Amino acid sequence: MRSFSNPFHDARPQPAPKLRIAVVGAGYWGPNLARNLQASPDWELVAICDLDVERARKLAATIGDIPCVESLDELLDTFEVDAVAIATPARTHHGTVMTALRAGKHVLVEKPLADSRKHGLEMVSEAHANGLVLMADHTYCYTPAVLKMQELVQSGSLGEILFVDSTRINLGLVQPDVDVFWDLAPHDLSILDFVLPGGLNPAAVSAFGADPLGTGRDCVGHLNFRLPNDATAHVHVNWLSPTKIRQMVIGGSLRTLVWDDLNPQQRLSVYDRGVSLDRQPKSAGERASTAVSYRLGDTWSPALPEREALSQVVAELASCIRNGRDARTGGASGLRVLSVLEAVTRSLTQDGRPEPVAGSPFAATGAALGGPGAELEEAL
Repeated sequence: MRSFSNPFHDARPQPAPKLRIAVVGAGYWGPNLARNLQASPDWELVAICDLDVERARKLAATIGDIPCVESLDELLDTFEVDAVAIATPARTHHGTVMTALRAGKHVLVEKPLADSRKHGLEMVSEAHANGLVLMADHTYCYTPAVLKMQELVQSGSLGEILFVDSTRINLGLVQPDVDVFWDLAPHDLSILDFVLPGGLNPAAVSAFGADPLGTGRDCVGHLNFRLPNDATAHVHVNWLSPTKIRQMVIGGSLRTLVWDDLNPQQRLSVYDRGVSLDRQPKSAGERASTAVSYRLGDTWSPALPEREALSQVVAELASCIRNGRDARTGGASGLRVLSVLEAVTRSLTQDGRPEPVAGSPFAATGAALGGPGAELEEAL
């Protein structure tokens, strides 16, 4: 009997071929990247690179005996890859990322984007010039909870944002090369950049730090800055707390959102309660006599799917490469976080004096838009 092929069957869309990637860095974060890339339908993990090649081999043995190399140059000379995922200390990001970009590779890089805003701007400029994806691994932004926070804030469900209060404290490892702000605050700053309409663009920041153990690095810190409409944001970071807290409160004129990352049963809570006040402009006398009322409404918790955020990070990187688009946490986001961190460092040296944030469209000085990369920065 003669058989016939089914043209409709033949025309079914075929899955896209896997992209090829290597992980650079097999220390703390590299194994998480390697595991998620190995499990991803979008990626073929072809190599692991680490100066400590024995450490790389131990990681490779856990996920399928992936080839290991000692240097990035060897990696790029030996393997054909579309992208590299970099999980090395921030001080190494600039050199490693620039080498990969100049070799024509897309890059995913661990937070913070770089060790300085200048280096970050050079990296973003190089990626832009070569039409490559440069993505910051702001992992929290891909958690179901933070994606829901973005939806609630940007849809107007909370109303006008009045304040943000974020706490990230634990009994943590004192880092040898960065203070507590550079270690912990990038998480909170990247979340705010992701969630707030218009991103993270404070005109200035004020920071206070303390080093009660005499380590040479601030171990406790408080960061404050203004948001639009006279709202305020506060970020508290601490390596010395015996209790671990990961919490952010975003207060709005209609509702208040509480994110508790350590409560898997109820990571998000929305409170329909708070202060009600007519915010129309008034004279001083009228303001003094304005009655304040309090709302005592319901509290509810949005249902959230359970999935690993890093799997969404690697899926986002593949989607950006295939579709030629910027990542949701791309170089521009990484630069905004770096700009705030550098202003924090300057404020610390000035006993908490407010310091302008380079590149902010609201900064009074506008000083950041001169010099190399200015045209790119204006576009960002």
